[in-house]
Amino acid sequence: MDASQGFPYLRAQRSRHSSAKWRAYNDDVLPAWVAEMDFPLAECISEALHDAVDRGDTGYSWPGNLPAVASDFYARQQGWHFLDNQVIVLADVLTAMAETMRRLTPQGSSIVVTSPIYPPFVHVTKSVVDRQVVDVPLREGLLDLDGLERAFAKDDVSAFLMCHPHNPTGMMADRATLLGVARLARAHNVVVISDEIWSPLTWGEPGFIPYLSIDPQLTAHDVALVSASKAFNLAGLKCAQIIAGSPELADTLRARIPVEITYGTGHLGVIASMAAYSAGDSWLAATTELIRANIALLAQELAEHLPQISFDPPEATYLAWLDCRGLDLGSDPAKAFLDRGRLAVNPGHTFGERGRGFVRLNLAMDSEFVKEAVARMQRSLSE
Repeated sequence: MDASQGFPYLRAQRSRHSSAKWRAYNDDVLPAWVAEMDFPLAECISEALHDAVDRGDTGYSWPGNLPAVASDFYARQQGWHFLDNQVIVLADVLTAMAETMRRLTPQGSSIVVTSPIYPPFVHVTKSVVDRQVVDVPLREGLLDLDGLERAFAKDDVSAFLMCHPHNPTGMMADRATLLGVARLARAHNVVVISDEIWSPLTWGEPGFIPYLSIDPQLTAHDVALVSASKAFNLAGLKCAQIIAGSPELADTLRARIPVEITYGTGHLGVIASMAAYSAGDSWLAATTELIRANIALLAQELAEHLPQISFDPPEATYLAWLDCRGLDLGSDPAKAFLDRGRLAVNPGHTFGERGRGFVRLNLAMDSEFVKEAVARMQRSLSE
């Protein structure tokens, strides 16, 4: 029997979505892989998009007031203040990542990453920008400052591609660690590119600390990459922002990035991002609580049904990084979960060698799906 027939809610959700998450696998597969949410859009975003379509406002993008609206949002949410002229609008964070590396680092140089790491960090660095990768693995789930110091001291290292909050682990660096990174970067003339796309989806105390906020003098030569796309589920609308550490650096990037690159930004993405940043706070708070509840539910379900899986609840994101090495499913448990349990998750080895035996599970879904995901993992052990 088609597994979706025995789980009507899966059929109902699939009938409502035509995005990659829901169409990449067969109908009987529960998709918990790519970072898309199943939650309804914030009303302020839906209204802004409907209004634009009703008015036929679907031309080429124009940043408009987006830099000011973004600045206000991050000041409210994170206490981070930056000037409008420090903001550059591009299509998405991966484009922004590629352009900052291409424009701020020498060809043939090396970029530091911290595995396990979101696979495009390596792919963009090697294949798109043609730079080498130096890996400084996380140590006990945290940034390894000693390892970073050794890497930064290498003659060929020109930049550190920092994932903050970290994907896939959900780790957030504290102020002392960020200050340590900035000091090491200045001592060795390394540019820090801080991917902070997940930063609105964080919780706990003391909360998320934006890298550029720790010491504006130390970080004047660095950049942060932000977007409303993950927190408000707007990935398909194509709008992200580079925040330069200083207006001077922003001017340098504007002069070096061809104007044609900016054309990839979606006009509806700008409109949706402005709505999210200006009027989405209450929706974001409610959604964050849903995600935290799903994290707690996952921990409970695993403890009860699959205690062999080790799970450290994240401090940010809606991603769960699961250590499945205790299940005796080999180096790629994601394949067993898909083949036997009809559950699609991200294979850990795609995040680097240290990810073998792990999987990444998307938790931005109905709580019944969280329970069903654990049931399908459990089922894959007995098939």
